[in-house]
Amino acid sequence: MATSQSVAFYTLGCKLNFSETSAIGRQFEDKGFQPVAFEAGADYYVINTCSVTDHADRKCRKVVQQALKHNPAAFVAIVGCYAQLKPEEISNIPGVAAVLGAAEKFQLADTIASLPRPAAGAPGHVRASPISAATEFHPAHSFGDRTRTFLKVQDGCDYSCSFCTIPLARGGSRSGSIASVVARVEDLAAQGVPEIVLTGVNLGDFGIQGPERERREDFTQLVAALDRIKGIRRFRISSCEPNLLTDEILATVAASRRFMPHFHIPLQSGSDKILGLMRRRYRRDLYAQRVARIKELMPHACIGVDVIVGFPGETDADFLDTYQFLNELPISYLHVFPYSERPDTLAPTLPGRVQDRTRHERTTQLRSLSEKKKRAFYEEHLGQETEVLFEDDVRDGRMEGFTPNYIRVVAKYDPLLVGETRALRLSAVNAQGLMEAEEVGILV
Repeated sequence: MATSQSVAFYTLGCKLNFSETSAIGRQFEDKGFQPVAFEAGADYYVINTCSVTDHADRKCRKVVQQALKHNPAAFVAIVGCYAQLKPEEISNIPGVAAVLGAAEKFQLADTIASLPRPAAGAPGHVRASPISAATEFHPAHSFGDRTRTFLKVQDGCDYSCSFCTIPLARGGSRSGSIASVVARVEDLAAQGVPEIVLTGVNLGDFGIQGPERERREDFTQLVAALDRIKGIRRFRISSCEPNLLTDEILATVAASRRFMPHFHIPLQSGSDKILGLMRRRYRRDLYAQRVARIKELMPHACIGVDVIVGFPGETDADFLDTYQFLNELPISYLHVFPYSERPDTLAPTLPGRVQDRTRHERTTQLRSLSEKKKRAFYEEHLGQETEVLFEDDVRDGRMEGFTPNYIRVVAKYDPLLVGETRALRLSAVNAQGLMEAEEVGILV
């Protein structure tokens, strides 16, 4: 289908959402649509939503309003996790023309031009099957916007954490085959992509495939297969549950020259009582063992941690357990989230609601601890020589890059550095908390 119509995209939420928006965008381009900037007044707008971030409804409404501000006659389609969870609610947002669920969103480019525009004041069209219909794995990757490419290799989740809506929004765990992932990586390598970040909802659960959802492969096998591909300089593992981060995976990464010594491991709480209420599949001892094993194999590894504070039933003593546990662990930074009630989850029904003010105070304390941990991690590496891969992200005449263990390095902008790796000596942590670096005898 040839068309001269334009399309713009907006993504809320995680890197997985960004990779899927990129994939949907390429489908539109294949159909002849012209991608344009959001503010350009597109004929069609596609908004990819999230259910994890706070105020999903408010954020969705605001983006819709801004789209219609740029083109009041635009056709606005909503996809993503929030679209699966609340399709009827979203369809009643003024200006929304269509809402597509998890099983339908990758058909949007094929169908959007044939969807009739709703009558004035009428709700948008809803095409959202029950989440049980979302059984197919759709590969996706981001491309062209940064040096790093985010590659989706897994989707959905079979866990039932009491605070999480992801299984309701994305369905059960499913993956492509290792052979299909390898083929996509080889294609990206041929396009000159230097770094790939593996993404998924429950990445360590990779390997469930087919309509019968059989476990045919596992994440360790995937890591080993990708490590043999020579065209990619760097791989990173975006996030992996501690109970799925096995010794075999760690040993493979430790022996690899392509997989970076950088791990992001969700903890959520340092209190075993709270972990039980959250229905997490591990306790703090296992988490501490995983961190210790990483540091044993890779002493310079960067370890990031997700934490939720203010979960129902979390007392001051429980929070102190979490704080002390994190303070004593050799971790590098924290992503801290105040607990937020999600409809259709178990957690809001639990006793012991924590006041919003207390949630905020605890969040502030852990974010301060994160800054302390990050600076200490950076300072441990002062004077060391390492390699920095620079990104195409320029602000105020400065550009940034990352070491293998995810130290953010800032340098004077040089177009020849974009996408290139340079051997540098880490020299100082500046007032913004970024690492300054220099070549031997030459300031970058």
